[in-house]
Amino acid sequence: MPDTLASAPDDRELLGRAPVRALLDEVRGAVTVDDAGRVSAASADALRGDALDRLVHAAVFGADDDVRDTARWLIGEAGRAVGVVPASIHELYMARGRGEVHGFTVPAINVRATSYDTARALFRAAADARVGAVICEIARSEIGYTDQRPAEYVAVITAAALREGWSGPLFIQGDHFQLNAKKYRADAHAEMQAVKDLIREALAAGFYNIDIDTSTLVDLSRDGLDAQQETNYRLSAELTTYVRHYEPEGVTVSIGGEIGEVGTENSTPEELRAYMDGYGRELAKWAGREGETLAGLSKISVQSGTSHGGTVLPDGSIAKVAIDFETLRVLSDISRREYGLSGAVQHGASTLPSDAFHNFPGVETAEIHLATNFQNMLFDHPSLPEELRRRMYEHCRVNFPDERKPGDTEEQFIYRARKKALGAFKRELWELPEQNRQAIRESLREQFAFLFEQLAVGDTQDVVKQHTTVPEIPRTGPTAMRFKAATDDWDLSD
Repeated sequence: MPDTLASAPDDRELLGRAPVRALLDEVRGAVTVDDAGRVSAASADALRGDALDRLVHAAVFGADDDVRDTARWLIGEAGRAVGVVPASIHELYMARGRGEVHGFTVPAINVRATSYDTARALFRAAADARVGAVICEIARSEIGYTDQRPAEYVAVITAAALREGWSGPLFIQGDHFQLNAKKYRADAHAEMQAVKDLIREALAAGFYNIDIDTSTLVDLSRDGLDAQQETNYRLSAELTTYVRHYEPEGVTVSIGGEIGEVGTENSTPEELRAYMDGYGRELAKWAGREGETLAGLSKISVQSGTSHGGTVLPDGSIAKVAIDFETLRVLSDISRREYGLSGAVQHGASTLPSDAFHNFPGVETAEIHLATNFQNMLFDHPSLPEELRRRMYEHCRVNFPDERKPGDTEEQFIYRARKKALGAFKRELWELPEQNRQAIRESLREQFAFLFEQLAVGDTQDVVKQHTTVPEIPRTGPTAMRFKAATDDWDLSD
């Protein structure tokens, strides 16, 4: 893999500006840019120090667009130089669908809070156990309340992997790129366009794994499973076609579908077949219109008894969940045997009891999504200053009173609402004293190590590399990063 990249000619003027030059001088020991605008990394070891901390801080909190975009560009190019590159997990999942790969469940981890430290803990544990099969993800809703746009997110995740000496294909995923049912009913075109715009932004940043979630539009009032799933599978196929139109050359984005909104009734084989058969028909229509073969889904999310964030009891604790592993086993088997997918995906799993996780690889669950418990560990950690915690909770009381449901105790309200404070307090959380951050990182590292062991993803780096094509996609320089994609959006209705 090349370790240099020529940037756009107009980047040279930008790189000479005082704030940007000051940043380049600060990180010169790890990353350098020559007079022609070519980036090189000194070595993998040089990236594991304070220079990278300075660079990722600038990528998130830089004083202006010049500094932020330059820092993000440098991180991406440093990653390319040492083999930490965004990639798609599609080929690995297709190999699993063919029965060539099995025996582990891929953790998809939503990095919401203290993102750099959380991701550092993740990649420290992954490096120790030679984990390659792991996904970092962020949902449409989380992008908003955590104040993390895709380009920033990719830079932070890449920097964390570099800082901890992890290398390999970097699977970054758009989780729940979801249609809001209420907004869709009010203005279907506007809500679809909002998701399409996010897809394009995410693809440009390096999200080569996207979970399309139109399951919010399943209509159980209609007669028959096909009719109930019709809007779901029709829009899933349309958005799949949209992703295929804009995915970079040489990349087959891994796309997931969903048949039942998490927290509702458990999914059934009949629902799975109704969705997949309808999706197949609709995708074939789009393929005919486009005059090409369109790759479909690589996985399917189902409901088996969990809920996002868990069910909060009046004292703020989480109710025990009776997850239906037999449902996961049956639906995973059908999705592989009949449709060639990698298997079923389990959402809302992070707050399950510790003794539940080893069951997922046992029933060949393809992927599980883990989010809320890492956030809980931060909020409840003794190294989070009590004064900061109090201000974050008061922020929720003042700004998010609608999160309080009738009959909620204070503990239930705070548990449900506190994630909404993450964006407003992002900088304070990032800039906690190092001893506090280190203590929180260590707790998270231990939890990630436990989950990796339970999900049997240790020593998966080789199988990941065997079944993953790392794309050679030259990244534009920081000036070109300013310009959005063409405004004449591809119109699927033509």
